[in-house]
Amino acid sequence: MFERILTISGKPGLYRLLSSGRNMFVVETVDAAHKRMPVYNSDKVVMLDDIAIYTDTEELPLRKVFSIIYEKENAVLPFDLKATTPEDMVKYFEEILPDYDRERVYLTHIKKMYSWYNILVSAGVTDFNEPEESEAAAE
Repeated sequence: MFERILTISGKPGLYRLLSSGRNMFVVETVDAAHKRMPVYNSDKVVMLDDIAIYTDTEELPLRKVFSIIYEKENAVLPFDLKATTPEDMVKYFEEILPDYDRERVYLTHIKKMYSWYNILVSAGVTDFNEPEESEAAAE
């Protein structure tokens, strides 16, 4: 499920890929509204599976960061995004990922990541593990 979720530049929230055509995709919002809309090739679309957080040693896939939060907090972030201070957001991020690259990961990235996490959890998407590839497909 996680591998079909994407973000669209200039549009808030997350979207689920429903189908693709020659010059466009059909997506649906992940939130409770489930609004469908077309997205064209001219729009910048990024799959969440392609996003990673820089650390001092490697790039950690976003799904692993979400998995760390989910296991630590039992699904719910310990603060309200709208009421908390930027310093508290960064402090919590340092708790879950102490070796993140402080020069390349900005507060805007952290806020967006928390927002996406909340959207996914409220929509019931909580399986952040890697999809298992079958042995036959690998051969």
